[in-house]
Amino acid sequence: MPSTKEHCAAMRRLHQGGCFVIPNPWDLGSARYLQSLGFKALATTSSGAAWSMGRPDNDISLGMALAHIHGIVEASDVPVNADFENGFAQDAAGVASNVALCLETGVAALSIEDSSGEPQRPLFEIPEAVERIAAARAAIDERRSGALLIGRAECFLTGHPDPLNEALRRLQAYAEAGADVLYAPGVKTREDIALMVRELAPKPLNVLSVPAMQLGVAELAALGVRRISVGGALARAAWGGFMRAAQEIAQQGSFAALAEAASGAVLDRFFTEDQAKRKP
Repeated sequence: MPSTKEHCAAMRRLHQGGCFVIPNPWDLGSARYLQSLGFKALATTSSGAAWSMGRPDNDISLGMALAHIHGIVEASDVPVNADFENGFAQDAAGVASNVALCLETGVAALSIEDSSGEPQRPLFEIPEAVERIAAARAAIDERRSGALLIGRAECFLTGHPDPLNEALRRLQAYAEAGADVLYAPGVKTREDIALMVRELAPKPLNVLSVPAMQLGVAELAALGVRRISVGGALARAAWGGFMRAAQEIAQQGSFAALAEAASGAVLDRFFTEDQAKRKP
């Protein structure tokens, strides 16, 4: 197994050129399967983690998040990016303290978003959000871990009236405060993505792929996007299959949807072979 410093170096190299997909597993098995497909890095999903614990998104505790992130890191042979929500703290000092705890899980990168969790004020004001990014940066640098810091602007997801321009203002400020990678989940159009790449250069841009975007990896790469994630979409795809099958059984008393289930023999074979590869 590579060391944490080796994982951090590998994660940094991935962001230095080209474009890569960093998919989001929601549990240990999904992490193992994704890396078997050749993905060079993985990212946790706060929503997928919450659903697996029977909770809505943004409703797990710091301890629950750290345990989940640690499990994904331990299950993975590739670098892991932690979706660390807003740092699980309301002030910059708390963000710094919690980032230090997150680094102890062995992550190679972590994101801090500017969502406050307060309906009347969904985003931290820019000076406060910048202070929080700077605190996370300081916590990483003090420990010399080499982990990347992703600054997230949640303008598109929180109903801001001018999400594109506000996201640009915020991400530029986060870059100056020490963010290595910039991310505004929810941007969809080719034109807006191209503008963000241009205005935020040379910092790498992460884009959340959604069906409405109708842009594949090659097209996003051509626009200059450095990294593509899918957030909770893979977890939702799994939940979709489960819910359809379970509802059919409960409401219709039939089992046709189970015909689309993955083969138990295939799954057992994969995990048997995968486990054998991990043994020293």
